[in-house]
Amino acid sequence: MKTLQHKFVEFIPDQIDDGVLYVSVEYATAVHKCVCGCGREVITPLSPTDWELTFDGRSVSLYPSIGNWAFECRSHYWITKNKVKHARLWDDSEIDFNRRRDADDKREFYQKGQKSESK
Repeated sequence: MKTLQHKFVEFIPDQIDDGVLYVSVEYATAVHKCVCGCGREVITPLSPTDWELTFDGRSVSLYPSIGNWAFECRSHYWITKNKVKHARLWDDSEIDFNRRRDADDKREFYQKGQKSESK
Protein backbone atom coordinates (compact mmCIF):
# COMPACT_ATOMS: atom_id res chain seq x y z
CA MET A 1 0.00 0.00 0.00
CA LYS A 2 1.54 3.29 -1.08
CA THR A 3 -1.13 5.87 -0.16
CA LEU A 4 -4.01 6.27 2.26
CA GLN A 5 -7.15 8.27 1.64
CA HIS A 6 -8.24 10.25 4.69
CA LYS A 7 -11.79 10.64 5.94
CA PHE A 8 -12.77 12.96 8.75
CA VAL A 9 -15.53 11.35 10.80
CA GLU A 10 -17.16 11.96 14.15
CA PHE A 11 -17.16 8.28 15.08
CA ILE A 12 -14.80 5.59 13.82
CA PRO A 13 -16.94 3.20 11.75
CA ASP A 14 -17.38 -0.46 12.70
CA GLN A 15 -16.07 -1.49 9.27
CA ILE A 16 -12.58 -0.16 8.56
CA ASP A 17 -11.76 -0.15 4.85
CA ASP A 18 -8.30 -0.88 3.48
CA GLY A 19 -6.45 2.22 2.35
CA VAL A 20 -8.45 4.67 4.46
CA LEU A 21 -7.22 6.67 7.46
CA TYR A 22 -10.27 7.62 9.55
CA VAL A 23 -9.78 10.70 11.69
CA SER A 24 -12.08 11.71 14.53
CA VAL A 25 -11.00 15.16 15.67
CA GLU A 26 -13.73 15.21 18.30
CA TYR A 27 -12.36 12.04 19.90
CA ALA A 28 -8.71 12.75 19.06
CA THR A 29 -8.18 9.41 17.35
CA ALA A 30 -7.10 8.12 13.96
CA VAL A 31 -7.63 4.52 12.80
CA HIS A 32 -6.53 2.58 9.73
CA LYS A 33 -5.73 -0.98 8.73
CA CYS A 34 -2.06 -1.90 8.91
CA VAL A 35 -0.44 -1.04 5.60
CA CYS A 36 1.40 -4.38 5.42
CA GLY A 37 -1.89 -6.08 4.53
CA CYS A 38 -2.19 -8.16 7.71
CA GLY A 39 -5.67 -6.72 8.29
CA ARG A 40 -5.08 -5.53 11.87
CA GLU A 41 -6.58 -2.20 12.92
CA VAL A 42 -4.07 0.44 13.95
CA ILE A 43 -5.29 3.00 16.49
CA THR A 44 -3.28 6.19 16.87
CA PRO A 45 -4.45 8.46 19.69
CA LEU A 46 -3.85 12.13 18.96
CA SER A 47 -2.34 13.94 21.92
CA PRO A 48 0.78 15.83 22.99
CA THR A 49 2.29 12.52 24.17
CA ASP A 50 1.11 10.21 21.37
CA TRP A 51 0.67 11.16 17.69
CA GLU A 52 0.35 14.54 16.05
CA LEU A 53 -1.92 14.92 13.02
CA THR A 54 -1.31 17.59 10.41
CA PHE A 55 -3.93 18.49 7.80
CA ASP A 56 -2.76 20.85 5.06
CA GLY A 57 -6.14 21.22 3.37
CA ARG A 58 -5.50 18.34 0.97
CA SER A 59 -3.64 15.62 2.82
CA VAL A 60 -2.80 14.38 6.31
CA SER A 61 0.40 13.37 8.05
CA LEU A 62 0.98 11.56 11.34
CA TYR A 63 4.05 12.08 13.48
CA PRO A 64 5.97 10.16 14.70
CA SER A 65 6.22 6.93 12.73
CA ILE A 66 3.87 4.03 13.37
CA GLY A 67 5.52 0.94 14.78
CA ASN A 68 3.16 -2.00 15.15
CA TRP A 69 5.41 -3.83 17.59
CA ALA A 70 2.59 -5.83 19.19
CA PHE A 71 1.45 -7.22 15.83
CA GLU A 72 2.96 -10.33 14.31
CA CYS A 73 3.94 -8.29 11.21
CA ARG A 74 5.85 -5.71 13.32
CA SER A 75 5.46 -3.24 10.47
CA HIS A 76 7.01 0.21 10.78
CA TYR A 77 6.12 3.15 8.55
CA TRP A 78 5.46 6.86 8.21
CA ILE A 79 2.28 8.49 6.90
CA THR A 80 3.23 11.78 5.28
CA LYS A 81 0.85 13.72 3.03
CA ASN A 82 -1.30 10.58 2.62
CA LYS A 83 1.73 8.63 1.40
CA VAL A 84 3.10 5.59 3.19
CA LYS A 85 6.85 5.24 3.50
CA HIS A 86 8.06 2.00 5.01
CA ALA A 87 10.79 2.30 7.62
CA ARG A 88 13.33 -0.28 8.62
CA LEU A 89 12.24 -2.91 11.11
CA TRP A 90 13.49 -2.47 14.66
CA ASP A 91 15.00 -5.20 16.79
CA ASP A 92 13.70 -6.04 20.28
CA SER A 93 16.22 -3.81 22.07
CA GLU A 94 15.23 -0.78 19.96
CA ILE A 95 11.54 -1.44 20.61
CA ASP A 96 12.12 -1.80 24.36
CA PHE A 97 14.21 1.38 24.47
CA ASN A 98 11.53 3.33 22.56
CA ARG A 99 8.74 2.05 24.81
CA ARG A 100 10.68 3.13 27.92
CA ARG A 101 11.44 6.53 26.40
CA ASP A 102 7.76 7.04 25.47
CA ALA A 103 6.69 6.14 29.02
CA ASP A 104 9.28 8.53 30.48
CA ASP A 105 8.18 11.33 28.12
CA LYS A 106 4.52 10.85 29.09
CA ARG A 107 5.33 10.82 32.80
CA GLU A 108 7.41 13.99 32.47
CA PHE A 109 4.72 15.76 30.39
CA TYR A 110 1.95 15.03 32.90
CA GLN A 111 4.12 15.83 35.92
CA LYS A 112 4.89 19.26 34.42
CA GLY A 113 1.15 19.79 33.87
CA GLN A 114 0.37 18.95 37.49
CA LYS A 115 3.10 21.27 38.76
CA SER A 116 1.85 24.21 36.70
CA GLU A 117 -1.75 23.63 37.85
CA SER A 118 -0.70 23.77 41.51
CA LYS A 119 0.94 27.19 41.11
